[in-house]
Amino acid sequence: MKLNELTMTQLKAKFDDGQATASAAVADVLSAIEAGQKYNAYITVCEADTLFARAERIDKARISGAPLGALAGVPIAIKDNMCMKGVRTTAGSRMLENFIAPYDATVVERLEAAGAIIVGKTNLDEFAMGSSNETSFFGPVKNPRDSETIPGGSSGGSAAAVAANLCSAALGSDTGGSVRQPASHTGTVGLKPTYGRVSRFGLIAFASSLDQIGPMTKSVEDAALLLEAIAGHDPRDATSVDRAVPAFQSFVAMGVEGMRLGIPREYFEAEAGVDPDVLANVRGAIQKLEEAGATIVDISLPHTEYAVATYYLIATAEASSNLARYDGVRYGYRADEAKTLLEMYERTRAEGFGDEIKRRIMLGTFVLSTGYYDAYYRKAQQVRTLISQDFDRAFSKVDAIVTPTAPSAAFRFGQKSADPLQMYLEDIYTISCNLAGLPGISVPCGTNKAGLPTGLQMLAPRFEEATLFRVAGQCERSLA
Repeated sequence: MKLNELTMTQLKAKFDDGQATASAAVADVLSAIEAGQKYNAYITVCEADTLFARAERIDKARISGAPLGALAGVPIAIKDNMCMKGVRTTAGSRMLENFIAPYDATVVERLEAAGAIIVGKTNLDEFAMGSSNETSFFGPVKNPRDSETIPGGSSGGSAAAVAANLCSAALGSDTGGSVRQPASHTGTVGLKPTYGRVSRFGLIAFASSLDQIGPMTKSVEDAALLLEAIAGHDPRDATSVDRAVPAFQSFVAMGVEGMRLGIPREYFEAEAGVDPDVLANVRGAIQKLEEAGATIVDISLPHTEYAVATYYLIATAEASSNLARYDGVRYGYRADEAKTLLEMYERTRAEGFGDEIKRRIMLGTFVLSTGYYDAYYRKAQQVRTLISQDFDRAFSKVDAIVTPTAPSAAFRFGQKSADPLQMYLEDIYTISCNLAGLPGISVPCGTNKAGLPTGLQMLAPRFEEATLFRVAGQCERSLA
């Protein structure tokens, strides 16, 4: 087995035993990236000389017995909406096609402090807006499980890179399910931490009250390891929470004996639109959890039916505000030969943004406009509170909640792109988690009749990622 095919934990063990070097790990990953270009998972791959120089420094430090970080020598990819100093950072958009980041995002600093080797920046839906990775200016990402199908979005490039062994692990960002849904479609593990657990400093904003960076990995233990490395308070992020970071890895093997797991009836009703294969796999996983010692509890989240509408009002309003900075004046794309300042603004945004971005900007601007703010945006914020209260009541009775991650397995390219509403419903099971600021994780949960992966989602109270790792670890063992 090549080094790029190992989990992070397995690779670290080989480093520790002297059976592998960081240089060899980088070589295997770069070879895999070259062979896997058909997936279009990366927008930018870092210079090989730079990667090998860093790997050699780590190898020499390991030989000399110098202290090393928890991720020393591990090749990791990051979604291309996270700034990395001196490296092109595009957010998947023509607007930032040639933008070179002047500073590092906090997660980049923490990965490098832990010894990780960041091999490149992965493809994504433009400005992280999408559920299929079809809106990227740099072309769609293909699902390594079936190249005729989408990998999910918006973190489809990170998911594909992990699934195709083009890195040991990756970071994605999750605004309404954009880590968990592509993890489900590619048969990988995707974790969305509690809002405020991981710094957003250096993350190109989509919807600031919803965005959160999270790990995408080959195993639950790897997700715990990666979260330990990137989590923690950051004074540069006003939404970052000053809270201790537990040793998350220690919870993965604990099991679910004595835990109470809630099954929200709204997620399993016929109206929820879940595919029968997904439903069967999820019910089978729930049975395995019950056999492992968990108590299954029927619960209700009565405001679930309003989650999609609420999300797309709040997210588009925040996107409209955040994307106003791209005007062709300070940085990014600028239209040529405009005769007036207004024409330059108009042409820059018309040419620099794709159709989905324009659609969301127009919707967001509308709901924030005079005469409509109270009717739409304020009302959405009120419903957001009700959704959050639903979860608070549920967690007074259960330790965690178990649901499908996505309503179906990966679909074919173009199947839903002509109908935005159908595309938006792809996030029907993941959106509520972001609205309430909860942590959520998706783990592989069987396949459908076509052999495509399906996912199981677990949700926990705020800052209870340890609970997620207990349940997810048990699922991984029970379904292996």
